[in-house]
Amino acid sequence: MGIFDFFSKDKKESLDKGLEKTKQSFLSKLTRTVVGKSRVDDEVLDELEEVLITSDVGVETTLKIIERIEARVARDKYVGTDELNSILKTEIASLLEENNTNDLQEFSVPEVKDGPYVIMVVGVNGVGKTTTIGKLANQFKQAGKKVVLGAADTFRAAAVDQLIIWSERVGVPIVQQGMNADPASVAFDTLQSAKAQGADVVIIDTAGRLHNKVNLMNELTKIKKVMSKIIPDAPHEILLVLDGSTGQNAFEQAKQFSIATEINALAITKLDGTAKGGVVIGISDQMKVPVKYIGVGEGIDDLQVFNKAAFVETLFN
Repeated sequence: MGIFDFFSKDKKESLDKGLEKTKQSFLSKLTRTVVGKSRVDDEVLDELEEVLITSDVGVETTLKIIERIEARVARDKYVGTDELNSILKTEIASLLEENNTNDLQEFSVPEVKDGPYVIMVVGVNGVGKTTTIGKLANQFKQAGKKVVLGAADTFRAAAVDQLIIWSERVGVPIVQQGMNADPASVAFDTLQSAKAQGADVVIIDTAGRLHNKVNLMNELTKIKKVMSKIIPDAPHEILLVLDGSTGQNAFEQAKQFSIATEINALAITKLDGTAKGGVVIGISDQMKVPVKYIGVGEGIDDLQVFNKAAFVETLFN
């Protein structure tokens, strides 16, 4: 089975287009690194290190990649610059594979014995959290799943209103109590309603106030505790949404949220509008949390499951 065999033509084109700015920036920098040079030497590696760091791969992940290429150069004695793209592609793919996470082939969730699969979504304002929830609900519905949304980001009226609009657009039910309601109460009601309706998936929106991590931690802990009373082990997934266009700031947010709560999945949005898509590589490597979804456009279908091999192949294509 080929890398793109599970992708529709539209999905492949969407990924190509979504990563276009990152790809053009990265490959042009890489080309300049090897101009006039026939072999990979210390000078080329120094310049490659700068290329990776300025592509928002991150310092620690960049050093890992450089060390691996250095080891290969030491072993093979002579490595031509014409081989650099292929070697770099292999090492980045290998690094992503070491996360020990399986690529999703489609929008699917495991079956849960005691009720629907519960996804709690976290992330700061402005990263595309509510939009991601709407798109995720749409993809699950298209996959034949019965979805219920919970509007537990009750500190911003706009967040509740936006999620209501998405529920109407996608055609899935929503549980909401308006602004300033108790988020845990909204989550509790959402799970009760979803269980009664025989839903397959519940997606709970939450507030993301990173400026006060203690309050955020307490709030998320309370929401989790309340949900587990309705469905044991809920939430099954804590999905952190990050804005890829912010580069290393996204990585810093990921670290802060990992302190506040036990995130176990990532969605990286807005990759179509940035040349900083390399941040996907760094975050995946450093956080050891799987990137499950990437946003590669503004359309309702432009949220894709993240496939490591397809991402790398597209980046170097």
